[in-house]
Parts: sequence; structure tokens; C-alpha cells
Amino acid sequence: MSEEQEASVLKKITIAGAIIATVGSAAIILAQGRGGAARVQLEKIKLPPGFQISVFAEGLRNARSLTQSPSGTIFVGSDRAGSVYALRDDNKDGKADRVITVVSGLNTPNGVAFRDGALYVAEINRVLRFDNIEPKLEASGPPAVVTDKFPTDRHHGWKFIRFGPDGMLYVPVGAPCNICNRGDPYNTIWRMRPDGSALEIFARGVRNTVGFDWHPSSRELWFTDNGRDNFGDDMPGDELNRAPKAGMHFGYPFCHEGTIADPEFGAQRKCGEFEPPAQRLLPHAGAVGMRFYTGSQFPQAYRNQIFIAEHGSWNRSPGLPYNGNRVSVAHVDGNKVVRYEPFAEGWLEGRARWGRPVDIEVLPDGSMLVSDDMAGVVYRIAYAGK
Repeated sequence: MSEEQEASVLKKITIAGAIIATVGSAAIILAQGRGGAARVQLEKIKLPPGFQISVFAEGLRNARSLTQSPSGTIFVGSDRAGSVYALRDDNKDGKADRVITVVSGLNTPNGVAFRDGALYVAEINRVLRFDNIEPKLEASGPPAVVTDKFPTDRHHGWKFIRFGPDGMLYVPVGAPCNICNRGDPYNTIWRMRPDGSALEIFARGVRNTVGFDWHPSSRELWFTDNGRDNFGDDMPGDELNRAPKAGMHFGYPFCHEGTIADPEFGAQRKCGEFEPPAQRLLPHAGAVGMRFYTGSQFPQAYRNQIFIAEHGSWNRSPGLPYNGNRVSVAHVDGNKVVRYEPFAEGWLEGRARWGRPVDIEVLPDGSMLVSDDMAGVVYRIAYAGK
């Protein structure tokens, strides 16, 4: 769904920007879109035994994608805020000591990546590079334009970016619609060298991915993909996909979930022509950021498993509870998902929500950060039990 569509939906369901909803005896403040007006309620978050959640940083309007430098600076992208933030936990107490706005006034700078001292930022149609960024976090100066060759469409135009093990920067171009067949450059994941050269399509048939990572051992790309809207309350599901090589097609707009022909485009090509998802996720859950857990703090059962931030749904009939607004985990054995289950819940109660998880980052100490663009915070989840 586009930023404009979401703003329209939220406007219709909010009064003066917010609704006070009573669930049981608790008053839940629904945030103004992604503006970060929600009251953080950590006591509502349910985690497996031994895990704890805390606020790592707050006051981050539209906190979205996460990346980190080798020296420990956490960079946070945003959307409507137009800003990129830097977080520093210099005393290593699990809470940011400094929150710095590195740059502002950008065009939906959702995606952030770090390489060789430089911060890469993805706007709607271009990728910027801020060289030698850490010594000048408060005065970043003008960036270099790595490329400005991407479409200007705002519908699914916000971008997640990440460097792969091949040294290439991967950049998605989402569908400029709910369901349409526009062909290249849309519905794709691209990759390019750090200087913007050798730009090429890596995968097709991807409606809108806002999160991907590479398996720590096989180095194969895995990514989330948001299913189409207005096709029923419980279908199609979002997808977790695996792309072990370039040139694969994942079905959009012809086929969903690997088996469901699209009512508008399904007659043109058969589902058997495409790569099926590794795991069907909740329908309309807004599966976005994902990371393999590469730390050693969490119990063995979670190591090298996929944590997924599910931003939350909008496309469900009145009276039905929303899906998502949680962090889930997909347990992987080799190249197969063997179990998919909730990990952190409590941001959502029915259709009332106070937070929307967006992205995940694993810290060197093995704890895990989760951004929330509704509450305007970054959480830290740590394991302290047995």
C-alpha cells in the first residue's frame, strides 16, 4: 500500500489525529500515522521466558531501517520525517547516550547501509553516499549521488538497501500499484557496485520487499515480500522467499503464495513457472525487516534463525482483528523453513495498536534492536534467563 493510501485510511479512522481506544481497563493511544505519537507500553510486550525488552532510543520520528558501523554507530532511516538518525551507546549500558539527526530534508530516506566508512541512504529514486560520516555526524555535508536511475513513483517507492556478501549493494524497486504488470524496472531487486556501476536486476516478480538478509553459512539471499491487497481478508499471505541465484522470478503479478493465480493476471502465466515462497506468512501482516540472528546471546534454538518485523495490516474487513504488529521467527533447517511462530507480541490488541515494528539489527553483544515507526523508538531485546 502506498504512503498516500495509508495516510488516507488513517485519516478516516482517526479523530484529530488519534483515537483513544479502551481495551479492558487500559487506554491505548493510537499514533498519528507513522508520526511517533504513541505511548510506549513495554509491559504489554510478551516474549519467550528469559527475554527482556527495553527502549534503546526514543524521539525518532518514523524510525525505520537500521544499519550499524563496525565502531558501533547505529543509523536509522525514516520516511515522512525525511531524516536519518545516528545512535551511540558509548558506555555500553544498553541505551543510546546520544541521538543525532545526521541529515534532514530528504525524500523518504527509508534505506540505510554502511560500508568503508560511508553511509549509504536510499531515497525514492536515488542512492546517496555520505563519506567518512562518523567524525562528522552533526555536520555531514553534501552527499555524493551514487545513482539516480530509479523510478520516482511513491507507491512502494521507499527502499530498503543492504550490502551482500558479494560486495554489491542490493536495492528493490516495488510495484507502483496494488496489482499491475508494468514490467522492468518494477517488481524487482537490483544490485550494483558501491560506486553505482554494473547496475543489474537480480530477481523479478517481487511486489514489495522492505527487508532482506543473507544466510550466514550458505550466503543465499532471503527476503520478505508483501502480498497484494483487496483479494480477501485471509489471502494472499505475505511471503518469505529464498533466492540462491540471480535470475529467479517469484510470481508477482501472476501468482501469489506459489499456488494462487491472480484474478486479473493469472491467466497469462502459470504458477508452476515461478519460485514458490520458502514460507507463507500472515496475510496482510506487512512483513518488512528481517535478519538472521548471528549473535551468541540468545539460546541455541534461535541462532542462525530468521527474525521478521511484521509492521501490521490495514486490509481487513471491519470487525476483524488486524494481523502483524509483532516480531516473528522463522526456524530454518538448511534451506527449508520448519517452523514459523510469534516471538514478540503486544503492540496490537484487536484493531487497536500503539506500535509497529519495522526493522531488526543484531548488536555485537548478541542483543537485538527493533525499530518502531509508530512509537518513534528503537527497542532492545536481550536474553538474561536460562
